[in-house]
Amino acid sequence: MREAVERIVNAIATSFLGNRSQVELALACLLAGGHLLIEDLPGLGKTTLARALARALGLEHTRLQFTSDLQPGDILGLSVFDQRQAAFVFQPGPIFTQVLLADEINRATPRTQSALLEAMAEAKVSIDGETRVLPQPFFVIATQNPAFQSGTYPLPESQLDRFLMRLSLGFPESDAERSLLQRSDATPEVAAVVDNSWLQDALVRVRAVFVGDSVLDYIQRLIAHTRTSADFRVGLSPRGGMALVAAARAMAAIAGRDHLLPEDVQSVAVPVIAHRIQSAATFTGDHEDLVNGMLERIDCVGRGD
Repeated sequence: MREAVERIVNAIATSFLGNRSQVELALACLLAGGHLLIEDLPGLGKTTLARALARALGLEHTRLQFTSDLQPGDILGLSVFDQRQAAFVFQPGPIFTQVLLADEINRATPRTQSALLEAMAEAKVSIDGETRVLPQPFFVIATQNPAFQSGTYPLPESQLDRFLMRLSLGFPESDAERSLLQRSDATPEVAAVVDNSWLQDALVRVRAVFVGDSVLDYIQRLIAHTRTSADFRVGLSPRGGMALVAAARAMAAIAGRDHLLPEDVQSVAVPVIAHRIQSAATFTGDHEDLVNGMLERIDCVGRGD
C-alpha cells in the first residue's frame, strides 16, 4: 500500500507544490471515510490540492463555488415540471458526485451550509420526501477563508464536527514558491494513478488496522484531558474520539502497518481535535497550540494527566 501512496503523493506534487505531509493527511482523511476542511488565505493552493487529490484517485468530482446567494436547491437539486411526462422530475444537484469540492464554503449563508449536514453524516439526502443515496465513496473537500475576511459566515459547530480534519496549508516553502513563479503555463493536470479496486481495498485495510489496549488507553487519556483540564471550555465528544481513532488508523495504513502506534495518533491529533474544542481562555482563535501542549503533557506510556 505504501508504494501506491507514494504514486498518489507524487502525482499530486506535480500540481500542488505544498507540504507532502499535508497531502498525506488529506489522503488519510478520505481513507478514514471522513470529510476535509482546508482553511487559509486565498491563493495558497486549497482548491488545487482538492482537485489534484480527486484526479489522482480517479474519482468523479464536481467543484461548486459557494456564494452568499447560493440556495440549498443549488447544491442538492430540485424537481422541475416536465411537460412531456406531465410530472415533476428530479434534477440532481452537484452533490451527486464522489468528491464535492465546496469552494469558499463559509461565503454561503448558514441555511445553505446546513444543506450539507445530512449528506456529510449519512451519505444521503432527503428531498421532496424521498431519500436519495449519494455515490460511493462520498467525500467533501471544503475550502474556507479566514473568518476575519469580509463576506464570510462562521460555520456552525454542528457542521464543523462533520469534518474529520481541518488543515491549514500556510505559505509555501521558498523552493516551492520559486517553482510556482517560474511556471509559464497553467497548472499541470493530474492523471489517475490508482483505480476504484485499489481504493476499495485501501478502505478495507484502514478499518482492519489493529488498535491495541495500550494505544486505546493513550487515546482515552487525551480525551479525558480535554474534558477535565481547566484549559478547555468544551472537550472532545465521543464522535470526536472516534474520528481520532479513524484518522490514526488511516495514517498507520498509509505507512504500511497493520497496527496502530501512538505516533499515528499524534500525527493527526491537531487536524482532528483543534476545530472540535473550545479554549477556556477565549471563544475564538487557533487551538492548535492547546492540542500540541496536551500532546506534550500526556505521555503515551501512561504518565501525565
